[in-house]
Amino acid sequence: MKFKLDKTLSLVAVGVLSVLQGAQAAPVYEIINIDLDTYDLNGTIENTRNGYGMAVNANNEAVGAAKGKKKLTVSEDDDGVIDIEDGVADSETINYSVNLPIIANNFTFTAIENDPDTPWLPTFESVNGTTAPTFPEDEATVNSVDTFFYDINDSGVKVGAMTAPEKTVKYDGSSETQEFWYYRDYEQRGFVKAGTDAEIPLIPPYSEYIYKEGESDEQTINLGGFSSAAAVNASGLVAGYASTDIGDNSASIIKSCVDNDSDTAPQDICIQAKQFPNQYGYSDIQYQIRGYVWQYETGGVTATQLPLGLEVTNNERVYSAQGLGINSEGVVAGRSYVYRKNDKDRLYYDAAYWTKGADGTYEYNWVDVDKAKDVYSSIAYDINDNGILVGSYNKYINGYRRDKFFYFDTNNPETPLVTPNDFYENLSDLSSRARDINNQGQVVGYIETTHDKEKPRPKAAFLYDLPKDEFSNVNDLLTCESKGYKKNADGEWERNLVEVQDGSGKTLTYKSEILVVEGNSINEDGTIVGTAFIRKPSYKFDEDGNLVIGENGLPFFEVNGYGDPVTSFLPRMVVLQPSTSGAEACTVKDDDGSNDNYERKGAASFAWLLALPLLWFRRRVK
Repeated sequence: MKFKLDKTLSLVAVGVLSVLQGAQAAPVYEIINIDLDTYDLNGTIENTRNGYGMAVNANNEAVGAAKGKKKLTVSEDDDGVIDIEDGVADSETINYSVNLPIIANNFTFTAIENDPDTPWLPTFESVNGTTAPTFPEDEATVNSVDTFFYDINDSGVKVGAMTAPEKTVKYDGSSETQEFWYYRDYEQRGFVKAGTDAEIPLIPPYSEYIYKEGESDEQTINLGGFSSAAAVNASGLVAGYASTDIGDNSASIIKSCVDNDSDTAPQDICIQAKQFPNQYGYSDIQYQIRGYVWQYETGGVTATQLPLGLEVTNNERVYSAQGLGINSEGVVAGRSYVYRKNDKDRLYYDAAYWTKGADGTYEYNWVDVDKAKDVYSSIAYDINDNGILVGSYNKYINGYRRDKFFYFDTNNPETPLVTPNDFYENLSDLSSRARDINNQGQVVGYIETTHDKEKPRPKAAFLYDLPKDEFSNVNDLLTCESKGYKKNADGEWERNLVEVQDGSGKTLTYKSEILVVEGNSINEDGTIVGTAFIRKPSYKFDEDGNLVIGENGLPFFEVNGYGDPVTSFLPRMVVLQPSTSGAEACTVKDDDGSNDNYERKGAASFAWLLALPLLWFRRRVK
């Protein structure tokens, strides 16, 4: 029997029922978008390196984002470009500068189960005029717009964020080779997109700065504003956040660009340069950010600002709030700056939720983290229709700051938040974050898997069944084929061997391996989308960053002391569904270290969603 939480059910009742139900094994999962001929993942769009699954709806329609174009070139004495599967080199980065063209590197895609030809295959979808990445790169279709999908509802309404397209100003500086300066009208703007219709931008309430010089001379400068759409419910109500003002220090920076009488750069370019991150990853200009909801209806949206968790009387300091999840009743989950218990000596960035009153106005509600003791910050990512909110808080555990997944019953706010035990009977020091919860009380997210103190810790996706209080590493629920195994002639499981030929003509082999590292969304049927690492060989590059190519036209691989190819993990979208064939979870363990987890930067798919405008603004004319 499937147990669905009653909307008035308290956490105490949930605990009682979980005991009454007794222990029951978690479902066995299969990776659905795996190619069992090659043991590869169909997890990103063509001509990109990385893919991330962000959300899935009840119709098994998923959305995601791809990152990293294939831009590998060969040396000048070769004939052209080699198309290799793994895309861009690790060392390749896109650096933004007003002196260089703006090149986009993030693309939106959809993947659907009922596609008759290619079920769950990521398919590029254009937003804000973007074109699919090409290889070799077609200069006529190079994008300057980055796009992201974050959620999709059961009606197929998608939400996300985008940047503005590149603009140019004729260059008149000291360089003899530069022709243009480069800028754009905004750095990030949320949008709503239904089916194949054009996206509807979510215009922030604050996007222009009014510059006054004297009593009559006034200039309107377009800063672009900042907004993002994070989640959408069944009725088309969108949760996110947007700019409402700028801080006083940011206003001074903009004024300095307007007052600059030197010939160094035009006003637009001066302001643009202040938006790019410095060496520490921050911008010189910062917005006041508030949580927002937008009601989408065919052809337009209606915006409502969510109250901040504290009262602000001036712009000397920048305060932020974000809406990140929303349920069918319009309750919004997220975070906000707040004075805990109204103590102005205790300013924190904490998990929150907003409820809608009978008069249509929203009320801010703090998630009381004081009972968890010594919490430095907290965040809520989602809330289900039963009012169960999930998120994480950050605190010191065994001398190190860690994140811990929690859930909270908003229908019974007097009860404390709950930190479930993960793999242990007490509070472990493994960082964990919950990303999504369905109405069955199933939660997905990620958790660290080792206890190294000084090293980066590898991560794995988790599935937590709240009514049963059952916490599982998703990789322990997978069938053997979903982990990269196949049966040999003796009927025993062994890792699939991948054969690759390199520039010397040699055939090299490595073992298939797939690790699910993050669960981002789970629907009512238990289908999970997220991110998995898949093992791939590493290519050899010369000191100029070009592929080393053999006489046979193939690239060379990096090899270890045994002559085997050096491998690493690449992130790809993963789709998992409960097995209906009676399959069992894989219990095979390798004795050669192949089961060891590996962490690679680039798997944190929610980083885009949470990035606040430390580098966002733009300009405009008088």
